[in-house]
Amino acid sequence: MAIRDVTLAGLSRETLLDFYFKMWLIRRFEEKAAEGYTLGKIGGFLHLYIGQEAVATGLISQLRNDDVVISSYREHGHALVKGVDPNKVMAELHGKATGVSKGKGGSMHIYSAEHNLLGGYAIVAAQLPIACGYGLAANHQHLDYVTMCFFGDGAVDEGAFHESLNLAELWSLPVIFVCENNLYSMGNSLEKAWSVNSLEPRAAAYGMAYEKVDGMEIINVHEAGQRAIERARAGKPTLLEVITYRFRGHSMADPGAYRPKEEVERWRSQRDPILLLAAKLREQGIATEQELQQLEDRASGIAEAASQFADASPFPTMDDLVADVMIDPTGAIAWRHQH
Repeated sequence: MAIRDVTLAGLSRETLLDFYFKMWLIRRFEEKAAEGYTLGKIGGFLHLYIGQEAVATGLISQLRNDDVVISSYREHGHALVKGVDPNKVMAELHGKATGVSKGKGGSMHIYSAEHNLLGGYAIVAAQLPIACGYGLAANHQHLDYVTMCFFGDGAVDEGAFHESLNLAELWSLPVIFVCENNLYSMGNSLEKAWSVNSLEPRAAAYGMAYEKVDGMEIINVHEAGQRAIERARAGKPTLLEVITYRFRGHSMADPGAYRPKEEVERWRSQRDPILLLAAKLREQGIATEQELQQLEDRASGIAEAASQFADASPFPTMDDLVADVMIDPTGAIAWRHQH
């Protein structure tokens, strides 16, 4: 097949192949994480991003390094697309000293100041007011970075969601609120939780720009993100409701028995975001089957190397438990520790 250096929805071949690779990197990384959890190498909770890869990839790929990303506890994919070293992310999941947070954050609290990835937050909706704080800081410092805040559909029923949207619109904050609506708040379907079928009325209540996006089509996600970023740099917030679907349970501890098997299989077979992009790349003559396989293999290799790095890394020492917790110029904390 002859390869054409054409654009698809204004995106170059290089960009499209990069999207394909990044989605496979997230998928393979999460599969290795699931394997580590099953083997008892990863403790606590583990919330996988499998099925939602197009959301992080389509949105974060077009951010600058100084743009801020803040998320919930399903944040591994966000970290990888923001540029955090996969080895350090996997080591963090394993609780190792070489992790991005030196093993203290674990799966639910991935953080990298270097990449302006300002954490996964385990308290539902806790990240939304913090995103407003970063937006307010940008305005006061006359900087043009934007803050992209990710959260699940369960967070929109928290008071912090409403307070944050109100303040963001009232103060013209450069914040993009991204609801990754995977149709289930833990084990509760939205049909049982929401009296309306979209977030549009909630955005309208605060006069905020709103878009509903097919989160399994990465080009749609990218285009909506582009518009939201342009608005944010102009000082106007946006609420993006991105309809997606997780192929695994809410966490590794969740067998997902509340979802019909036929529903899960339908999404997997017909709406997998990676397969949908692959089909477009083949149909448009943008990539050969061999190229696509090479990108998938490359992603698999990086995920495997990250798993091996985490396995070989040391656990934090006892002294590490009290290191970097807080700065105490008086020495009082050190005195209590010693005595």
